[in-house]
Amino acid sequence: MNTNDKNIAIVGAGIGGLTLALALLQKGYKVNVYEQAHELKELGAGIQMAPNGTRILRHLGLEEALLQKGAVPAAGKEVRLWNTGQTWPLFDLGADSIRRFGTPYWMVHRGDLHSVLLSAVQALSAGAVHTNHRLVSIAQDASNVTMHFANGEVASAKFLIGADGVHSVVRNQLFDEHKSEFTGIVAWRGLAPMEELDETLKRNVGTNWIGPGGHCITYPVQGGKVLNFVGLVERNDWQKESWTDAGTTEECAADFPGWHPLIHSIIDKLDTPFRWALLKRAPLKRWTSGRVTLLGDACHPTLPFLAQGAIMALEDSIVLARCLETYGEDFAGAFARYEELRIPRTSAIVNGSSANISRFHNPILAEADKAAAYVTREWDPEQVRQRYDWLFEYDAVELAI
Repeated sequence: MNTNDKNIAIVGAGIGGLTLALALLQKGYKVNVYEQAHELKELGAGIQMAPNGTRILRHLGLEEALLQKGAVPAAGKEVRLWNTGQTWPLFDLGADSIRRFGTPYWMVHRGDLHSVLLSAVQALSAGAVHTNHRLVSIAQDASNVTMHFANGEVASAKFLIGADGVHSVVRNQLFDEHKSEFTGIVAWRGLAPMEELDETLKRNVGTNWIGPGGHCITYPVQGGKVLNFVGLVERNDWQKESWTDAGTTEECAADFPGWHPLIHSIIDKLDTPFRWALLKRAPLKRWTSGRVTLLGDACHPTLPFLAQGAIMALEDSIVLARCLETYGEDFAGAFARYEELRIPRTSAIVNGSSANISRFHNPILAEADKAAAYVTREWDPEQVRQRYDWLFEYDAVELAI
């Protein structure tokens, strides 16, 4: 592409949008990112960054900055029974992860990852990110895409990438409404100061507490100073899909009656617990229309049962940037190859995440005489390898384009 043809617009300055912007800037593209928020800040929650994600972050040159920010290299993951605390190993994620997959497994605060990405983008292009730009409409012709924003501004680019999340305006402009279905599950999230927690929780491990009708995920972030908590419970009286609805620790605790005292000790120390309804959507069969395509949650929102949501956006970003570079002026070929490479994988992850609901929330876990045998069977090492190795082995950096 000539310089003029390298003008690309990205709608959405979240994890996916900034990762794509950085990848494109490193390849010499001119990039403008349009974000509806008045200021850039990410919500305080954790991200489990499996080897297929850390491989990308290392490729982008972000490892040192993230470790300085407090990304925690995981020693391992484990499964624990909701009421007794009985524990089973899930992965060895230290040297074994590097030996088997070539890269480590990190546990990262979302805000830290976002700030590192933003700094890296701004270091290459100080004015690339435009806040207070809520997209209203788009139009395209044979050579450009035009964007109209709520603040009255109009911008154009050769191509537009919709990285504007689960409620994507770009997606809804291109395709029929992405129908959603309430799963009957509500999620709680929050952060607890590690120094105020039981000593047994102060380890560099991720823990899946599983029980009948619910499960909890815990892992350290910010250099082990904070424990990230996500608790998911089956209930049908809260169907708002928003990450910014605050509840109380009392409300959160009431959703986990009979759960192990360690779970309640974490909930009691949460700063502010937030809740949101989990909705599922069928994967889109196509992401592109003309000079516009989609990325991340805009095209494949997923349930958090494989810990791959943010990583899929990282993978999309690298593969899309590589396709644009490889296909040069043939943008239609680049977008088609991007879809060909990414839709089967992301669809499999979305469907696999949904399938994990019954595994994590199985009613048999309420039966004391059957629960342990169920966990031993379902988290047998060979079963675990079949469920996760195909995720971790994927290499967006070296994938044949």
